Amino acid sequence: MSHTGKPNSREHRDGFRPGRSVHDAIGMIYTAINKKAKYVLDADIAKCFDKINHDYLLSKVDCPYNIKRIIKQWLECGVMDNGIFEETDAGTPQGGVISPLLANIALHGMINDIENHFPRKKRREDGSLNEGYKPRIIRYADDFVVLHEDYDIILQCKKLIAQWLEQVGLELKPEKTSIRHTLKSIKHDGKTINPGFDFLGFNIRSYPVGKHHSGKTGGRNSTIIGFKTIIKPSKKKILAHHEAIKEAIKANKKAPQAALIVRLNPIIRGWCNYYRTVASKETFSSEDAVVWNMLRAWTVSRKKRKTPLIDALRKYFSHGKHGIWTFQTKGAVLYYHAETEIKRHQLVKSESSPYDGNWTY
Repeated sequence: MSHTGKPNSREHRDGFRPGRSVHDAIGMIYTAINKKAKYVLDADIAKCFDKINHDYLLSKVDCPYNIKRIIKQWLECGVMDNGIFEETDAGTPQGGVISPLLANIALHGMINDIENHFPRKKRREDGSLNEGYKPRIIRYADDFVVLHEDYDIILQCKKLIAQWLEQVGLELKPEKTSIRHTLKSIKHDGKTINPGFDFLGFNIRSYPVGKHHSGKTGGRNSTIIGFKTIIKPSKKKILAHHEAIKEAIKANKKAPQAALIVRLNPIIRGWCNYYRTVASKETFSSEDAVVWNMLRAWTVSRKKRKTPLIDALRKYFSHGKHGIWTFQTKGAVLYYHAETEIKRHQLVKSESSPYDGNWTY
């Protein structure tokens, strides 16, 4: 069944596909905006898994009839929620084994259909030729962004996407769908919106820089771009990371130091691995300072009233690979964010697939 999810076009979609990841989607966004500032339609589909039209979905599943019949029965079998049976006339159950694959199949074709409404090349007002006039649409599961230098094109795309989703039984989620710009503040619906946007836990924004820090457009008539695109962890995800660490420390308030370290290390290491492909070096350093303060408070809560703070700190912090204030005990050392090496992600080509036999793509 997974073979039916193989792409047969150049649509860039990375969610729930073998060999693809969030980092491929983020990398494609960087490639699309690092030489030209653009408007962004940051969109989200409302209740994507709950409202997909079954007939439309089954019409797009390319498999033998007996398998399609099983899929139909599975879609319509209903669900039990807190002991109450509910019929499933639409949608694919979240958490189902093949629900992500079916959702991908239902949304397949959207990118090509929208892009085909626009010519590949068009003259700008200044007479220059825009050879990449088609909007760039990058989708990860039910989250996607549309990129283009023309604000009116973004508005057209929003309308076209809403119309396309109607046939699938879906719609855009208004509160999570917005128009932004990668470099400058804009006004939309009477509100001033700051530059940049968050996508899949990353903050993506272009910053104005001087000529000595700016890249160039490249080509025969290369010019200075005047900005630098930086991708880093979003503030929302940083705060969520703080909460995860805080909860782990709180849950181990009376536990041995080794138990706390064992609990914290996977949280820190996993978060760092997710963000190691972007400009996270400063964030990692600042996160270590936050964790140090949390562990200092943990130490204070455990010390006796008459024990000097410095003595209590020396009980849990000692000289190690992170200097004199390494949080460690015999056999356990806390993993620091700054230990993580920044390593850029190598993009997978849009048309590549493991079904082609190239498992290292």
